[in-house]
Amino acid sequence: MKHVVVLTGAGMSAESGIKTFRDADGLWEGHDVMKVATPQGFAANPELVLDFYNQRRRQLFDVEPNEAHYDLAELESTFKVTIITQNIDDLHERAGSKNVIHLHGELLKARSTFDANDIQEWKTDLVSGDLCKKGHQLRPHIVWFGEDVPMIAKAIDICETADILIVIGSSMQVYPAAGLMHYVPENTLTYFIDPKPNIESKESLTVIAETATIGIKKAITLFKI
Repeated sequence: MKHVVVLTGAGMSAESGIKTFRDADGLWEGHDVMKVATPQGFAANPELVLDFYNQRRRQLFDVEPNEAHYDLAELESTFKVTIITQNIDDLHERAGSKNVIHLHGELLKARSTFDANDIQEWKTDLVSGDLCKKGHQLRPHIVWFGEDVPMIAKAIDICETADILIVIGSSMQVYPAAGLMHYVPENTLTYFIDPKPNIESKESLTVIAETATIGIKKAITLFKI
């Protein structure tokens, strides 16, 4: 069974109503990302950061997976599929995908500020005073700017086994995630789906200038031939 590796970014969830990570002005839903998505921002104003992610978490319960999420889940009936996502939502899982690697963490989890391996499910607001078992404040289980990406090594290993690579809704310009395309075997069939692609088709790379819901259907049609 061929192994399809899918790299997804903010554009994957955009059609579900989740805004892309940063607007053109560098703000994330009106906030300076350095104040809400860095360890320094959390240290300076934890209340602001906790509230920011509480709002994102609440929004998640008001949206649903889109057709692209479901198409990827359905692909598991004929291929081995592994999804490596930069997104912090759970829409891939809710659509039925079984193998999902979250590079940048998950909104529905919290972790200890003392022990990064102390991670727990969290579906309500996270506030000051919510503590881990050892009595330390919990924080969103999100990889902030300036922090290591713990899952990157596993993601690299997965990419090295790809027979087909699909990139959806990601500019692939934010490292270390951007480097993952370079770890697939040489001449791996690759499909790059984005309404405003920043690369062009060449050799084994096919660029599909469409949104996720349209682009994934076109890609699947091509490699199922």
